[in-house]
Amino acid sequence: MKTIFKLFLGAFFALTFSSCNDFLNINVDPNTPAQPVLDLLLPATQVSIGVHIGGGATNRIATVIMQHATQNGPSRFELTGSTFQTPWNGIYSEALNDLEIIIREGTAKNQWSYVGIAKLEKAYVYSVLVDLWGDVPFSEASQGDGNLSPKFDKGADIYAAVFKLIDEAVADLNKTPYVSPGNADLFYRGDRLGWIRAANSLKLKLLNQIRLVPSEQARVKQEINALIAGGQLILTNAQDFTFKFGATETPQNRHPIHISDYRATKDFWMDQGFMERLYNADDPRLRYYVYRQTNNAGVNFTRTSNGYGGRFTGDPTGAPADNAVRATFGLYPYGGLYDNNPISNLPATNVFLTNAGVNSPANFRVVTTADGTGAGIFPIVTASMVNFILAEAALTLGTTGDAKEYFRNGMTLNLNSINSFVQAPGNSGTQLSATTITNFVTDRLAKFDAAPAAGKLSVVMTEKYISLFGNGIESYNDYRRTGIPTLMAPISPLNPFPLRFTYSQRELNTNTAAPAQNNFVTPVFWDL
Repeated sequence: MKTIFKLFLGAFFALTFSSCNDFLNINVDPNTPAQPVLDLLLPATQVSIGVHIGGGATNRIATVIMQHATQNGPSRFELTGSTFQTPWNGIYSEALNDLEIIIREGTAKNQWSYVGIAKLEKAYVYSVLVDLWGDVPFSEASQGDGNLSPKFDKGADIYAAVFKLIDEAVADLNKTPYVSPGNADLFYRGDRLGWIRAANSLKLKLLNQIRLVPSEQARVKQEINALIAGGQLILTNAQDFTFKFGATETPQNRHPIHISDYRATKDFWMDQGFMERLYNADDPRLRYYVYRQTNNAGVNFTRTSNGYGGRFTGDPTGAPADNAVRATFGLYPYGGLYDNNPISNLPATNVFLTNAGVNSPANFRVVTTADGTGAGIFPIVTASMVNFILAEAALTLGTTGDAKEYFRNGMTLNLNSINSFVQAPGNSGTQLSATTITNFVTDRLAKFDAAPAAGKLSVVMTEKYISLFGNGIESYNDYRRTGIPTLMAPISPLNPFPLRFTYSQRELNTNTAAPAQNNFVTPVFWDL
């Protein structure tokens, strides 16, 4: 993963700074600047977030645990001290170290835009660390040789610091004069309001995350209502806090999932239960999420006999020779192929997942690196997520607004974001019509209306789970907090369902302040 990170970094720097000739100075060696160069450090931290969190084992394993895709070991909850070693080391040694330098040097130089962005990125990274691992190094981290064994702070204490960091980030972003980082900022190209919306939306997400903590419930409701009243949340798809991967192979900057599965050998199977969930629910997103390499997978796992061949979670059997026939990741959000081939045996009652306008004759093919662009995305906090969160908060906390309308917005925004992705340069596929989107959302709203009061949250969270395809971390957080959706029991689990991730074995071996051993059956502080 180190090599992938360096290639990603080189690619993004080449694209971002190719025209910045005035950066060079004949009297200064640009390769060894006397002072840290904020314009180089900032995109480095953002690429690190994209690679180590969005494309690394953190998101990949969460995706398997939450049954969006599957692998033999992780789907059986076989997690060891080496499972997350690369992202753990990368997050601490690359992203967080560079963020501390930006905050320190930016503060000294009154470069408040860089400081505000760096503080918000730091808040996000530490929230992910707590959500996935619980207690982690924080207060004594990123001190270099000054402290090689930083203590593990309590997750609740880190969350308190994270909320403070978010507030500080907004304050810094509001300081004048505001000097935009421009193209050095890979997320918002220096747009101050974009970052403020992202900060408020991240805060909303984290407030909702701790809503079950008894001592926090009154504050959570009050602060969520204040954020709603303030209006500066991510509310349109154009405002999404999303990391965008590139489309080149040399240097490599494609989505790591595209790299791993658009080739002769593949790292994943599509989860059979997830594909059947969408197939049986007449969900048109199936064509965007999954690409079938053949009309009949020819393996004994599929029950639909139409090419949706994957594996059921927790299957202990060896890998069959099915790389050329198994279903794989589709167009959204990994930059693969849109499946516009006929689906056999579709129920006659289907309205949304149909064979209207499909290829004739069929054009199945075994995917290669030349298929799709690989220019996928990692959705961190999106307008769709914000509305699903507001629906959950309205149902569980009685916060401001109508849960049904938030649910409607969350669904509609997700479907429109898929349409926007179809239109992105290099991508190809059939957009969902406005009528299809309206009718599909109306169909889901009818299920919401028909559910009893206690069941409405299940409808909301199940649809959110489907919309979160591409961000297994947030699905994993939601599931531990709500127990929704109902997941298939693994065929042959080796361990109980993991309530947190395993620490890097290297950290346990070298940090004298680390826990004595890994423990993934104790919930994190907000999982009550």
